[in-house]
Amino acid sequence: MGQVVVDKEAFRDSIATVDKEGKRVWLYPKKPAGKFYNYRKLVSYGFLILLFAGPFIKINNLPILMLNLPERKFIIFGMIFWPQDFFILLLGFLAFVVFIILFTIVYGRVFCGWVCPQTIFMEMVFRRIEYWIEGDHMKQKALDRAEWNVDKILKRTAKHGLFLLISFLIAHTFLAYIIGVDALKEIVLDSPSNHLAGLTSLIIFTGIFYGVFTWFREQVCTIVCPYGRLQGVMMDQKTTVIAYDYKRGEPREKLHKNQVRTQGDCIDCYQCVQVCPTGIDIRNGTQLECINCTACMDACNNIMNMIGKPENLIKYASEEAIAEGRSGRFTWRMKSYTTVLFLLTVGFVTLLATRNNVDATILRTPGMLYQHKGNNQISNLYNIHIINKTMDAMPITLKLLEPQGNIQLVKENLVLPEQGIIEGVFFVEIPKNELKKTSTEIKIGVYSGEKLITTEKTKFLGSGI
Repeated sequence: MGQVVVDKEAFRDSIATVDKEGKRVWLYPKKPAGKFYNYRKLVSYGFLILLFAGPFIKINNLPILMLNLPERKFIIFGMIFWPQDFFILLLGFLAFVVFIILFTIVYGRVFCGWVCPQTIFMEMVFRRIEYWIEGDHMKQKALDRAEWNVDKILKRTAKHGLFLLISFLIAHTFLAYIIGVDALKEIVLDSPSNHLAGLTSLIIFTGIFYGVFTWFREQVCTIVCPYGRLQGVMMDQKTTVIAYDYKRGEPREKLHKNQVRTQGDCIDCYQCVQVCPTGIDIRNGTQLECINCTACMDACNNIMNMIGKPENLIKYASEEAIAEGRSGRFTWRMKSYTTVLFLLTVGFVTLLATRNNVDATILRTPGMLYQHKGNNQISNLYNIHIINKTMDAMPITLKLLEPQGNIQLVKENLVLPEQGIIEGVFFVEIPKNELKKTSTEIKIGVYSGEKLITTEKTKFLGSGI
């Protein structure tokens, strides 16, 4: 008989949540415990507090964050961004992307395991409710296989009732970040018939969140999330990941009583596999499904403490560091991304600091020629469009700053509403002796009272010759 060749990389041909027939394999991760899990709970609960409190936190009477796509109005840290400010948002988004790439290069998918909302809600909210009602992984398996009885019906009803309630709260919070908490209150308190679109959105969002956290679960990270797919491109052997120290752990062997151990420190207990929320064996090396949640580190450290071995058989380390037995290095690629991130951040902060609270656009009225007036004056007709990015209404006056001349509004008493837009029409009259050529650049000041809030330049047609 020929020798059977075992492909050590065969595990990469499939994922742990799908069997050979292509059917879903339901995971029952064991409840993790340890210092890293405790740190993650602190980070997660802090994040959850910020997430649910966010719509109610205001700066200058504006939400700390609102992404109103239907109205194309975005509020970040109490500052309103309109479509005219898109380039600032684009630069901020680029800085965020580089930030994620940099951290992936240096620390792998630590974002996924510690900060990602999907992981936080799944592992620290929905999974903990499941442990509380149904018990740990073995009891959950037994309950799934049990016949339907009073105990199973009560537990499943309680679990899914809480899942649905939390999904409903998440949907409200999600919608509050889009339309604002005041508009959400109106939808909730007013007659449903007056807000059918808003109520429909709440129902749809609730259904999506309930489906994701009740059924789809880890599939979001392994199948849907584009960041998880891109990590293989961004990571290399110098990237710090959750890694198994194979030099210390191999060869694996079960622990036997009263036997002198000559094998590696790994006793093949499978505790690291049982606690993994994506069902992988970290001892196989870096894998697509690993989200750097550190559950396997806690499980392995607990076993090492029980058998009197040093901790960190599974640890934060790069593949290169484990292979060469040395610490990681700050590589040229890390330095490059850090430099780019720094420049983008400086540019983004500079644009925010120099951004005008009022934007004005002044254009000559299309199709209108200049006119000769009495007293050797020439006039042009202009349209003005002003956007207010503040919470304060302000009266608007216009003054011609360069060259000498005057402005006459077609409609007097322009008042710019809070967070609003105003349009107007006005004439600019300039003496002929101020005009040296056919097209002259003029500067117009937009004032609120005596305060100059912005200036605009435009062209004036007409010649004094």
